[in-house]
Amino acid sequence: MARFFKLDMTLSLKNLLPAIAFFGGFLWDALTIGRQINPSDLWFLAAYLLACGLILFWMGHRTNAHLLMTEMERLELSIRPDWQKKAPIFILQFLFGSLFSALFILYFKSANHFLALLLSLGLGSLLVANEYIDHHYHRFTLTWALFGLCAILVFNFLLPFVLGSIHPVWFYISTLAGATFTHYLRKKTPGCPGQAWPVWAIAGMLSVAYLFDSVPPVPLVKRDMQLGLNLERINGDMVISVERPPWYKPWRLLSNDLHVPAGGRVYCVSSVFAPRGITAELYHRWEHYDKSQGWQATSRIGFALSGGRQGGFRGYTYKQNVQSGEWRIKVETEDGRTLTIYNFTLYTEPASDTHLEAKHL
Repeated sequence: MARFFKLDMTLSLKNLLPAIAFFGGFLWDALTIGRQINPSDLWFLAAYLLACGLILFWMGHRTNAHLLMTEMERLELSIRPDWQKKAPIFILQFLFGSLFSALFILYFKSANHFLALLLSLGLGSLLVANEYIDHHYHRFTLTWALFGLCAILVFNFLLPFVLGSIHPVWFYISTLAGATFTHYLRKKTPGCPGQAWPVWAIAGMLSVAYLFDSVPPVPLVKRDMQLGLNLERINGDMVISVERPPWYKPWRLLSNDLHVPAGGRVYCVSSVFAPRGITAELYHRWEHYDKSQGWQATSRIGFALSGGRQGGFRGYTYKQNVQSGEWRIKVETEDGRTLTIYNFTLYTEPASDTHLEAKHL
């Protein structure tokens, strides 16, 4: 009885190993990347991508060689241990899982509005699906499509990092480069297995999604955003007066209501991280909600961004003599890609001092 119990425990543990490896790897990625994008993170992504390409090349070579074998050679191959036959698929599954995990975290950190979150959730779905579709990886059209998607997204990170710019043209060039690299690798793989057209379809869909602000503005990552009064510098730190959240909303760190005395200034301070070497112009788009016309932009004020600071580069704008009502502030790039949105309600009356606290930035 004890022997059967031990055997059952061993089988249960064996069945749990994939789940343990999946969550362990994802947790490691979540703890080590995403808070700030280090150059080493991007080079690791490039190394994973290159390793995927080499495995695909080897699988294509092996498949092509198998077609040219004699019956005797195929028989000798069939009696090889299973681990030798499955090793390339296992390695490919591990590499795809590593890429999807890292890309999901990085894109999720950069996505702070609904449309951009859709791409991040798609990567999260592929991360989960990778645990179940490995037995389809011998279908090269599927594996080239997955490889092409990873290549495009990795190039979207690498090119702005290398060039130090997030200009829109680099997104399209990096997307084209990722698809071309995949197409070229497939052409050079022995037997030219599978089809490459899904890669170009993916590149086209991402380009259209970019036009509709559905692609997160990587490699930028929002750190913090504060709205308040009386912004000043004290002992080298920026300090802003913010309102405490009401007692019945204990889950909020700050209130999304702001009381401003007549003629007072409203400050918005954003902290955005970018890898070292990247410079960009960011903007605060202040919008007021009109019941008849919807959201109306009242101003778009820019501030410079210089990459490399671990806590993110801070920039601020302010408005004076603002009217009461519903407001929102979009932090966006020069070409209008949204990094984050902050919604709040403004009241043109002074707040009680007991509702204000000093926030060090």
